[in-house]
Amino acid sequence: MIVRLLGVGVLVWALGFAAFMLLLPPPLNGSTTDAIVVPTGGAGRIDRGLALLRDRQAKRMLVTGVAPGVRPIDLALEYRTSPSVFACCVDLGADAVDTRSNAEETARWVKMHDYRTVRLVTSDWHVPRAKMELAAVLGPRVLVLGDGVPGTPRLGTLVNEYNKLILRRIALWIGFGA
Repeated sequence: MIVRLLGVGVLVWALGFAAFMLLLPPPLNGSTTDAIVVPTGGAGRIDRGLALLRDRQAKRMLVTGVAPGVRPIDLALEYRTSPSVFACCVDLGADAVDTRSNAEETARWVKMHDYRTVRLVTSDWHVPRAKMELAAVLGPRVLVLGDGVPGTPRLGTLVNEYNKLILRRIALWIGFGA
C-alpha cells in the first residue's frame, strides 16, 4: 500500500513537472500595464524591462533586489541606457533578497504609486512562483501579468524551482506566510 502511494506521488510529481516545463510562459507581447517589475538575478531581465519601457508598455519600472550601493547611473551605464530614462522612470529597490521579499518590496512600491496592473518580467522558469508570490501579497485589486524571459537553465535548477513552487503553493493554501 505504501509503495503504491509513493508510486502515485512520484507519478503526480512527474506529470506536474512535465506540465511546468511545457507551460513556461513566453515573452508577453502587446499588453500595456501601469508598471513593470524586474527582480534581479537572471540574464536578460533588465534588458527586457528597459525595452518595454522604451516601447511605452508601462509608465514606470521597479528593479527589485538590487545590491546595496548600486546607483541608477551604474545600471544606465551597464545597460547602455540614457541616465534620463533611469531618472524619470526607473526605481531601484535594495530591500529584497529572495522571491518573497521581492514581492513584498514590489507591493509597497505598487501601493505607493496606486498601480492596478503590473507586468512581472523574470526568467520564464521563475514566472509561475514569482507571480504567485506577488499576487498573494498584492491581492485581487492588482492584476499581475507574467512576462517570461527565455533562458537555458540546468535541469537541477528547474527541478528545484518546481519543488519550491509546490511547497510555496501549499504554504499559501494553508495560510502560512500569506
